[in-house]
Amino acid sequence: MHPRALLEACAELVGLVLKFDHPADQVVSRYFREHRELGPRERATLAETVYTVLRKKLLFDHLSPSGSGPKERRMAILGFHGPRDFLKSALGEAEKRWLDQCDAVKPEDLLERHRHNLPEWLVAPLKAQLGEGFWPLVQSLQQPAPLDLRVNALTDKRPDVQKELGLAGIPAAATPFSPWGLRVEGKPALAKLDAFARGAVEVQDEGSQLLALLLDAKRGEMVVDFCAGAGGKTLAIGATMRSTGRLYAFDTSAHRLDALKPRLARSKLSNVHPAAIAHERDERIKRLAGKIDRVLVDAPCSGLGTLRRNPDLKWRQSPKAVEELAVKQAAILQSAARLLKPGGRLIYATCSVLPEENESIAEAFSQAHPDFEILDIAPLLSALKVADAETLCAGGEAGTRYLRLWPHRHATDGFFAAAWQRK
Repeated sequence: MHPRALLEACAELVGLVLKFDHPADQVVSRYFREHRELGPRERATLAETVYTVLRKKLLFDHLSPSGSGPKERRMAILGFHGPRDFLKSALGEAEKRWLDQCDAVKPEDLLERHRHNLPEWLVAPLKAQLGEGFWPLVQSLQQPAPLDLRVNALTDKRPDVQKELGLAGIPAAATPFSPWGLRVEGKPALAKLDAFARGAVEVQDEGSQLLALLLDAKRGEMVVDFCAGAGGKTLAIGATMRSTGRLYAFDTSAHRLDALKPRLARSKLSNVHPAAIAHERDERIKRLAGKIDRVLVDAPCSGLGTLRRNPDLKWRQSPKAVEELAVKQAAILQSAARLLKPGGRLIYATCSVLPEENESIAEAFSQAHPDFEILDIAPLLSALKVADAETLCAGGEAGTRYLRLWPHRHATDGFFAAAWQRK
């Protein structure tokens, strides 16, 4: 595609995404469906340009007024993903001079907000938790997330799949914490691989894999994935159960559960039972009360731990939205807890980095439910042979009570988890 045409397409897509009417990934996907003439390179340039604009929006908002032309074009120029000489071949002389001036701006000369590119309401809680670690987190959030795969432990072994990917020209390294994970370089066309087609691998962040591992579901048990979504953790849990017992995948969205069906078929699992529920107090839940061995509540949350993948979330979320989510999270956790039999394990998790959605929910639940004993996460992970488990945890007197994953420390998405056992 001619540089000018590609830049125009980038500007058009940037304009659509910055309306914030829908999640950025949905807007990008729809644009690609409507422009099937775009090749893989053009699509990669468009997507990465959009995500760079979202990651550095405050900085680009600051720099763009000094340029000329429509704002979405200026933002696309600043965030353009590709060689500078290719980009400049699409620009006029005035635009080239303006871009050179923007490129010459030193980070140390910028205001703090133009360096962190985060909404102010999010900055304070992050600084309070991380202290000097705030800026390393900021730096990590400016980078795309790596591509992690989970090897299907029911059908394959990690070293075998790692070797298979290598033979296909896809270097993959074993993840440091999850025993099922492989971290892949670049963005290969996974759907074309036999390993993907036969269900040997699924795309899943290492942190998400650790949540399924932490549940430690056994053969023959009754298990519930309470907010299953498209079922990534469900499939991991089913594999740990060796496709035995009964694994319910509950979600209020039948549409999300539909996305589980082709993945479930590939996985070779026969113990998974997807079911759409009306709400957390659905009759299906009442009928199973006191009968379940293990429950995972991966609660609906702000998603602010996934900003490397979904940088638009920081502009689409708000303190009020987080407050509303916290009410929903507490209600879901309370309802899910009713399912557990004595001795059963309950895991509450989010992909948020905010205490309001994490520690606050866990502590309130512990106070309101003396029949549940909170478990320290680090010993649980160590028993599952997770290396350096203590470094993955925070909270409590020993600093090992909760799982607390951070992009800059663990190279995963931001995750939280708490665990209880019913007395």
